[in-house]
Amino acid sequence: MVKAGLEDIVAGTSSICNVDGKEGRLIYQGYDIHDLAEHSTFEEVVYLLWFGRMPNKSELEAIDKGLKTNRKIHDDVVKAMRGFPKDALPMEVLRTAVSMLSMYDPDDREEGIEANIRKATRLTAQVPTVVAYWDNIRTGKECLAPREDLSIAGNFLYMLTGKEPDELATKSIDVALILHADHELNASTFAARVAASTLSDFHSAITAAIGTLKGKLHGGANQEVIEMLLKIKDPAKTMPHVKKMIEEHKKISGFGHRVYKTEDPRATHLRKMSEELGKVKNELKWFEMSREIEQFILKEKGLYANVDFYSASVYYMLGIPTDLFTPVFAISRMSGWSAHVLEQYQDNRLIRPRAEYVGANNLKYAPVSSR
Repeated sequence: MVKAGLEDIVAGTSSICNVDGKEGRLIYQGYDIHDLAEHSTFEEVVYLLWFGRMPNKSELEAIDKGLKTNRKIHDDVVKAMRGFPKDALPMEVLRTAVSMLSMYDPDDREEGIEANIRKATRLTAQVPTVVAYWDNIRTGKECLAPREDLSIAGNFLYMLTGKEPDELATKSIDVALILHADHELNASTFAARVAASTLSDFHSAITAAIGTLKGKLHGGANQEVIEMLLKIKDPAKTMPHVKKMIEEHKKISGFGHRVYKTEDPRATHLRKMSEELGKVKNELKWFEMSREIEQFILKEKGLYANVDFYSASVYYMLGIPTDLFTPVFAISRMSGWSAHVLEQYQDNRLIRPRAEYVGANNLKYAPVSSR
């Protein structure tokens, strides 16, 4: 039986990620997301996704060095970005910049596993730079050189704000990156694997993923969530606003998931982070409003908050511009996209599904004069 959107259709095998929708579990290479979010770093998770195991000390040092020393992007790419329209969408800029970076990658025409791992390392290191630089360029701020003494999370916040982030801010982004790193065959990952299955190059596969993530039905829900919260503004007006949205049949973003039938395990951690940041920054109202909405929607609609709902208030309180929320998603998901592209190349078969034809049959050609 054909299902719209390929819902529940198994399209391949993978050892990278398991999403258990019934139990509400997310597993990376055998490790539960709760364990990783509480104890690991994003750099460790990158290694785990790419190599199928946690790194030892020397392996972690090696990948950490690679991710720190490859953060710069070619001057020609920066020059091109400076010429882009200042109102260009950040995801448009990211998609274009990643495509351009292929032409300056020293391994561009190499196809072996080691070369592709080097490409994955460079792109995972460079995407945060592209995102931060675009915000600086469009707002007339200086583009700071990446620092090699900070983690991916810390360096991104530094380049974006011009200030060295505190421990809580760095930890919050680091955990968010872990939570968003991979999610099995979601739309953007599937797009990357389809592109890779044609034996197109690594950068093309990632560009396909970014273009897919740009779609409103994939990335971007957390931006819609924060825009709703900012519109409400006054906690006392939360429920009247939400009930009016429901009466007008407007979608309340951040709820429900195609796979999870219970709480999204990523939302569990982001909820805690939202509350903690709210207390520290004296902006607890964003968490309180979110919590009130979450409880109401669960009671009235039976829908659980997904990863986007609480990430909205977390990113906002960290000072990240709202239209950068989806690019931050891409910064994290670079690790997962890369893992899937590497896996696809290793045991490749062209992805070419069939469609059930529902059109007309046995039509006969007629001259245009008689139509």
